Amino acid sequence: MKLGYHTGYWSSGPPAGVTDAIAACERLGFDSIWTAEAYGSDCLTPLAWWGAATSTVRLGTNVMQLSARTPAATAMAAMTLDHLSGGRFVLGLGASGPQVVEGWYGQPYPKPLARTREYVAIVRKILARDEPVTFDGEFYPLPHRGGSGLGKALKSTVHPLRTDVPIMLGAEGPKNVALAAEICDGWLPMFFSPKMDGFYRDALGEGFARPGARRTLDTFEVPTFVPIVPLDDVEAAADLVRPSIALYIGGMGAKSMNFHANHFGRLGYEAEVAKIQELYLSGRKPEAIAAVPTALVEDIALIGSPAKIRDELQLWESTVVTSLIVQAPPPLLPVIVDALG
Repeated sequence: MKLGYHTGYWSSGPPAGVTDAIAACERLGFDSIWTAEAYGSDCLTPLAWWGAATSTVRLGTNVMQLSARTPAATAMAAMTLDHLSGGRFVLGLGASGPQVVEGWYGQPYPKPLARTREYVAIVRKILARDEPVTFDGEFYPLPHRGGSGLGKALKSTVHPLRTDVPIMLGAEGPKNVALAAEICDGWLPMFFSPKMDGFYRDALGEGFARPGARRTLDTFEVPTFVPIVPLDDVEAAADLVRPSIALYIGGMGAKSMNFHANHFGRLGYEAEVAKIQELYLSGRKPEAIAAVPTALVEDIALIGSPAKIRDELQLWESTVVTSLIVQAPPPLLPVIVDALG
């Protein structure tokens, strides 16, 4: 199983120690580094800036939000970064949620799967560079319908270094996971649990079985973000992961539509999710964090002594996951690598 490193998205400013961490990843033979965006820092600028100091790791977005850019702008960025990195770019896309899409980008959220399908199709047409790009779609018609009436089908002036830049989809629900299997080269799970492996194999299998599916499970990538905390004290290790889980269950989405909360519900924590949401949305964040069960943390993270982590890693290696993406301060990276054996 390969290893990746996630820089995360920024809070109030750039995260400390990232350049040292990325340098350590290259020394330690990591496969990839990834950046994210929400409604602050973007994912492309840091990836280009930090990636310029690397030569071997793949450079991926995990994830770039669809509504932040038109498909053409995304394809342009993909071609540019792929050239600059010598063919190391990975395009990870995600639909995000209605609070960000409509509240931050001012774009409509309905029909995210259909919108994603059109988006990826246009990016691939631009990267292929076979002909001037036209697209008769519901969401992204090219040329634009109406306006001045002077829109013209165009072909990129840049010849792509690779016409098959890998495209991966961030997804949690089964329909979106199936879509990833059908139209993409990989799936970027969040809060993956080995307990759900069978559920997600079925969703992926549905996508692979569709006419025109690009890949099979054998050639499909599943890099998943997983918290890894090598501490002998399991409760202390869980305490370092609880705040993030509480944030996503309670604050990353509306109570009526929160894909992360739905995911943990499918994992068997419906009652706990309801309690965490209620506490978090009422402003009682410390109580919401404390309400995250240790068992839930252990379902989606590798925590505890190195021996415990190595033992549990065998279960992860039996799943569809192909890469573990970690996030940690530079001094901890060698410790994590050692703990993983």
